[in-house]
Amino acid sequence: MKTGSDSLFDVAQQSHHRQRARGKQAAGSHVDRLHFQHGFTLVEAIIVIVITAVIAAVVAIFIPKPVQAYFDSADRAALTDVADTALRRMARDLRLALPNSIRVSADGKYLELLLTKTGGRYLAEEDMATGNPLRFDTCDGTSGDRQFDVVGAALAGNSGSPFGPEQQIASGDYVVVYNLGQAPADAYNCTASCNRAQVSSTPTDNTIRLDSNPFCAQPEPRMKSPSMRFQVVATPVTYYCDGSAGGLGGTLTRYWDYTIQEGPPPVNLSAGTSPKSALLATGVVSCSFDYDNLRNIHSGLVGLTITLQVPNSNSGAVTLFHQVHVDNTP
Repeated sequence: MKTGSDSLFDVAQQSHHRQRARGKQAAGSHVDRLHFQHGFTLVEAIIVIVITAVIAAVVAIFIPKPVQAYFDSADRAALTDVADTALRRMARDLRLALPNSIRVSADGKYLELLLTKTGGRYLAEEDMATGNPLRFDTCDGTSGDRQFDVVGAALAGNSGSPFGPEQQIASGDYVVVYNLGQAPADAYNCTASCNRAQVSSTPTDNTIRLDSNPFCAQPEPRMKSPSMRFQVVATPVTYYCDGSAGGLGGTLTRYWDYTIQEGPPPVNLSAGTSPKSALLATGVVSCSFDYDNLRNIHSGLVGLTITLQVPNSNSGAVTLFHQVHVDNTP
């Protein structure tokens, strides 16, 4: 039979055993946690490698095409913008062209025109009014032959003039009357007869002064304007498309400020003063210009086609076509 002291001893011993068990359990849990934090199994590593490979394969197969499509779309948009800007620039000049002055080379790569800056109505000899008429029939070799008055608003660039600086008549401009685009009224051809005269000085009033009067030298009948109209030509303009056959190094260039020449384009751009030029487009594969002139109704239609492509790109070529209606009423 156990005494009270034995019972207390057993209780103490059991308590000691329980504390040792709890200590071992805590130590084992700590060791397990340390083991979990310091590594991973081979199976886990293989799973990670497989998942990474699958993701990389998906990215390699499906992502490049949308990305490439985005860049191709951006290239096509840029090409379209360049081509559209170039064609609109050409259209603006075509609408300012002297009537019946547009001409295209046989290969369709050159387009030339005479660019007008302003125009008006001249005082005619039959107006029976005081002033200086534009003389066609009564030339006497005096200074009166080489000047005429403009009917209407003042030409000088003062506060009362409706003309802006870009429309101001200047020395070196040409006055053209009744241009039909064929002899004897062809502004390009002044060999036998001429319907254009060069301005000698910038006008300060309503009188335009000329270097000479070629209108009196015209053969009969004189090519007077039925509505007494005249245009002022600032410069000839040529658009040249240097499209490389199948290549991407072609250009579209605008030339101006050179001598007016009789022959059809391509003209000698080095004749006289050196022309000015501006590059309108690069990466030109090909382009073509055509012109249909309906002389019986004084109307013309210009067709402009240009094809561009970005070098070293899969975006493909972009082709734009634009038509411009021109009024050829002289």
